[in-house]
Amino acid sequence: MVGAGTADDAGVYKLTDELALILTVDFFTPIVNDPYLFGQIAAANSLSDVYAMGGRPLTAMNVCCFPVKEMPPEIFRDILKGGLDKVHEAGACLAGGHSVEDPELKYGLSVTGVVHPAKVVTNAGLKPGQVLVLTKPLGTGVVATALKARLASPAAVAEAVEVMGQLNAGGAEVMAMCGVRGATDITGFGLLGHALELAQASGLGLEIIAGQVPILKEAREMASLGLVPVGSHANRAFCERSVLIEGSPDPVLYDLLADAQTSGGLLMGLDEPCLERALALLKERGLAAAVIGRAGVGPAGSITLRF
Repeated sequence: MVGAGTADDAGVYKLTDELALILTVDFFTPIVNDPYLFGQIAAANSLSDVYAMGGRPLTAMNVCCFPVKEMPPEIFRDILKGGLDKVHEAGACLAGGHSVEDPELKYGLSVTGVVHPAKVVTNAGLKPGQVLVLTKPLGTGVVATALKARLASPAAVAEAVEVMGQLNAGGAEVMAMCGVRGATDITGFGLLGHALELAQASGLGLEIIAGQVPILKEAREMASLGLVPVGSHANRAFCERSVLIEGSPDPVLYDLLADAQTSGGLLMGLDEPCLERALALLKERGLAAAVIGRAGVGPAGSITLRF
């Protein structure tokens, strides 16, 4: 049902008229110092693609690239414990995995989920006039960069870890309750990159109001100091050809809109009559969701960015 053609979050394979499988894999290098928290964040990030497709995680398989000769086994055990706990929090089961010896530590999951074939959410499902809602704040890439430079405060790190470790299960529940068919999760390509994928796959222009996009408390200050990941600069450079600017651009905020996220929130298109109910449901599930724009504004496959 869904393959690589639209750069969607996961593949979807229809088994019966009532059941389809969601298939995804993701892994990366550590972005926090605590191995248990790294395992939790990596697992939440991998599980997120199933939620972005409107599904429920069923099974997970560990993907382990570990420098076994350079680090004590306790580190790997804590990473795996963090991942296992997050898989169980999602209501899924860990069915095994695969490991290789690698000089650079990496960890993640291959995840299989399930969804009704008629309720699959894709990045091609937006409709003109829908309101764009984002369920998590941006800035985790900037905070992670500041942490590596030893310039991040404990409070900033704690906030970023909490956001990255939060499952997108609540957002997926609300999408199902409100009949959402167009959405994606915000990860390595940043808000602009993933929004552009939505615009191109749906054949619509998107409007994003920069000042309404939620940002982690200290991320703006860190970004103003130049603590922006290399990947975020690449995201901005790639997207600029398809971004139309209105107003006076704020360069720091522009960088944050392209900030490469880890385990970011869901960006979904909601029909106007469903908006108030959806925001209330998201709030009940502990998600600080925000209205950030609208679909069907500007040329197809582009983003109009209003400052």
